[in-house]
Amino acid sequence: MYEGAIQDLIDELGRLPGVGPKSAQRIAFHVLSADPTDVTRLATALRRVKELVRFCTTCYNVAESEQCRVCRDQRRTDEVLCVVEEPKDVVAIERTGEFRGRYHVLGGAINPLEGIGPDNLRIRELLARLGTGTVRELILATDPNTEGEATATYLALMVKPMGIAVTRLASGLPVGGDLEYADEITLGRAFEGRRAV
Repeated sequence: MYEGAIQDLIDELGRLPGVGPKSAQRIAFHVLSADPTDVTRLATALRRVKELVRFCTTCYNVAESEQCRVCRDQRRTDEVLCVVEEPKDVVAIERTGEFRGRYHVLGGAINPLEGIGPDNLRIRELLARLGTGTVRELILATDPNTEGEATATYLALMVKPMGIAVTRLASGLPVGGDLEYADEITLGRAFEGRRAV
């Protein structure tokens, strides 16, 4: 459509997840008209993230040193380990302020259609952590979709013989939601996870 650098930028932006051709074009033209200082700051941030950010050697969360801030935090308990799919899931759980244990980031979920099996995830590393005997409860916090459920089921089967309590995050109705808009699976889980008041 366009020539040279602007088309190259549109093409590269269009390769980002969730950015379609029209969004890529809008972003490219925003960058073109933006203040050069802002563009330099963006380019620097992109370069720095590739140079500095790595995966934590313990839990595989994002970090700028050997271990992430959660693994360095001595106030957390080692007895409860929460398994998530991606580093963004750690952030979501941390925002609640409810969890004081440790994490393990799998790096995805089992998805045979995409060619992702258990060997493509950090399951061996998880089993090695569990083998130390410190963890008493494993919380499976994978996404409540087909892939997340398959991953949680697989992990539960692998871990149960180790004598570790395996739990799954409850799922149900969002606050402020209407029952008529809830899908059957979510509504069914809300019934299963009901509690006394």
